[in-house]
Amino acid sequence: MGGRTPQPGRLEEKVVDALRTVFDPEIPVNIYELGLVYDIRIDESRDVFIRMTLTSPHCPEAEALPGYVRRAIEEIPEVRSAEVEIVWEPPWSPDRMSEAAKLELGFL
Repeated sequence: MGGRTPQPGRLEEKVVDALRTVFDPEIPVNIYELGLVYDIRIDESRDVFIRMTLTSPHCPEAEALPGYVRRAIEEIPEVRSAEVEIVWEPPWSPDRMSEAAKLELGFL
C-alpha cells in the first residue's frame, strides 16, 4: 500500500473526533468530553490503544461501550486496529469533564 504515512498528531485528532461520536447512554454528552478517556496511544503500525473508564462500575452499558468505542475508531481508514481497556483507577469524577460538558449538564 503506497502513500504518505499519516502524522501521529493528525491521526490522534481523528481518533478524538471518533471518540466524540460515542455517548454515555445515561448522559447526553460524549465520552471524550465527559472525561472518560484517560489515555490514547497510537503505535507505528497505526494500532490504537484506549484506556478509559465509565461513570460507574454498575453502568448498564459496561459490556457494550468498549465495543462501540472500538468500532468508532476502527472506522478511521488510517487505523489498523483498536483496543479498549476499561480501568477503574483513578475513579471518574465530574471534575474530569470538559467545560463544554459541565455547561451542557448544568455544572457551571
